[in-house]
Amino acid sequence: MKIDNSMSLHILPLEQAHVKDVFSIELQAHTHPWSLSLIESIDGRGACHRVLLDKNNKVVGYFYAQNILGEVTLLNIAVDPKYHGSGYGKVLLNAFLDMCSNHDAESAWLEVRESNHRAYTLYEAAGFNEVDRRKSYYPTSNGKEDAIIMSYLFF
Repeated sequence: MKIDNSMSLHILPLEQAHVKDVFSIELQAHTHPWSLSLIESIDGRGACHRVLLDKNNKVVGYFYAQNILGEVTLLNIAVDPKYHGSGYGKVLLNAFLDMCSNHDAESAWLEVRESNHRAYTLYEAAGFNEVDRRKSYYPTSNGKEDAIIMSYLFF
């Protein structure tokens, strides 16, 4: 599915052929990345994972999501750091919300590190609301930080 003519981006379902590129981005984009075994788990219950491809069909971002009975959780989302600030994160998030809507989701959920102000701002601008916090949930280089739980309702 073509997303934006000016950027020539495409969102496609994540396939095994994308895993190597996704894992490479995962290692670069996150301070505490998922393991390769988690990245390779693309067929789990309710899985609805997607990749963002550029005009050369290169993976530049992805998201992992799980749809359980109309409640969709955004488990992981990342853009290749070379493209940070390009708007690709917004494209991915909008594709996630479109996918939720197309699957008649009732709600979407995510959590974000309290230190990730850019992501929090992006999620809030898209219509997510902070609903709770998990205190000292995420590891950091010098301790722990809160996870901010956010939701989006489709009604």
